[in-house]
Amino acid sequence: MSGSAIALDGVTFAYGATRVLEDVSLEVPEGEFLGIVGPNAGGKSTLLKLILGLLEPTAGRVRVLGRAPAEARHELGYLPQYPAFARDFPVTVGQVVLTGRLGRRRLLGGYGARDREMARWAMTRTEVADLAGRRIGTLSGGQLQRVLLARALACEPKILILDEPTSNIDQRVESDIFDLLRGLNRHITILVVSHDIAFISAYVHRVACLNRTLICHRTEAIDGGVIRDLYGGDVRRVAHSHSH
Repeated sequence: MSGSAIALDGVTFAYGATRVLEDVSLEVPEGEFLGIVGPNAGGKSTLLKLILGLLEPTAGRVRVLGRAPAEARHELGYLPQYPAFARDFPVTVGQVVLTGRLGRRRLLGGYGARDREMARWAMTRTEVADLAGRRIGTLSGGQLQRVLLARALACEPKILILDEPTSNIDQRVESDIFDLLRGLNRHITILVVSHDIAFISAYVHRVACLNRTLICHRTEAIDGGVIRDLYGGDVRRVAHSHSH
C-alpha cells in the first residue's frame, strides 16, 4: 500500500487456545506519530512482535514498508521496555550504541567508518555523546533511555518502535524524551506504547486503543468514555504540565 509505513489487515493471533488479538486492522501512514495504549495483557507487546516479524499472525496479513516484516526488519529501530543486558555488564555507552549497527554492517569484520559515524550522530541527536566512555551501570534511568534510543537510531530506521520508553523515570525526563521524539518524527514514523493516555495525547497524532480488538481515535476525541471502555472502569486522568 503506497504511503503506508505499516498495514495490518484482519490480523488475529493466539497463543495456543488463548486468542490475544482478534481481527485487527490498522494503517499507519509514513510520518505518523502513533500512540498505542491498553490494559495489561491487552495485546500491545504481541502487536509489536508481529510488526517486528518476531511472530506470525494466526490469520490476516502484516506489511511493513510494503514488505513482509522480516524483510523490512533492518529498517526498524526498536527500543524494548526492558534492556536485554544486565546493568552491571562491563560495556560502555558507545559500545551499546554501536550494537544498533549489527543489522547494517558486513557479516565479516568489525565496525566500519559508516557504523561509527552513525553511532556518533545518534549519540549527539539524543544528547549522550559526552557519555560515550561511561559504563552503562553508572547511568541514571533517564540517561539509559536516551542511550537505548540512540542505539535504535543508529541503524538509520524509517520506523521507530518504542515499548514504554519512559517507564520508571520522572515526569520531567519523560517530557524531555517525548520532546526529542517529536523532533525525530519530522523524518521518522514513530509508534510508541504507553500506559499514560493523557500524557501522550499531547504528542501523538492518533491513539490506537488495544484490548484484543483495536480502535483508533484522533487525540482530540479521547475522553472519559473512551478510557472507561478501554480499561473497563473509571480511570483517574492526571494532568501534566509541559512547561519547564
